[in-house]
Amino acid sequence: MDEQLLKKVRKGDQNALAELLYDNYEIVYKYLYKFTFDKSLSEDLVQETMVRAIVKIEFYDEKKSKFSTWLITIAQNIYVDYLRKKKVENRYMDQSEKVLEEKIEIGIYSDDDSINRILDALARLDDITRLPLLLKHYYGFSYEEIANKMSIPLGTVKSRIHNGLKVLRKELGYDGE
Repeated sequence: MDEQLLKKVRKGDQNALAELLYDNYEIVYKYLYKFTFDKSLSEDLVQETMVRAIVKIEFYDEKKSKFSTWLITIAQNIYVDYLRKKKVENRYMDQSEKVLEEKIEIGIYSDDDSINRILDALARLDDITRLPLLLKHYYGFSYEEIANKMSIPLGTVKSRIHNGLKVLRKELGYDGE
């Protein structure tokens, strides 16, 4: 049956493509669910697999594998990418927590400050103030690097960081400089 649908797909029949993907949805879903044990994540990964299959359908070669096998290969690659991304995010979150706990140099932290208070105060800053502040004091970029990244003058970067720190200190009760 896949062969007949594939012939139609090769001729540009979008309905045949939709039917082919629909027919293989459950196979890919069950395959991914065995790895994730998460219904929602599996559904998201299947959707991403189907989208990628639509985009790359011209690369499918029926001489190399069955269509379902090709879809599962795409799904595997997407899942591996997801795991890599998750690993990076987890590493980033771990580093974020350490940095927030350890950074004292910008003068707004003390032992009794909770990370949530600091994050709430940062969230209340507008984007144009928060971004240079985080780039400088969290990521360690120089003023010049921030100016280049944001395409704004060096003086503007310095004033946004200065004003952002002032607002944060005030919000956190450290306004006496």
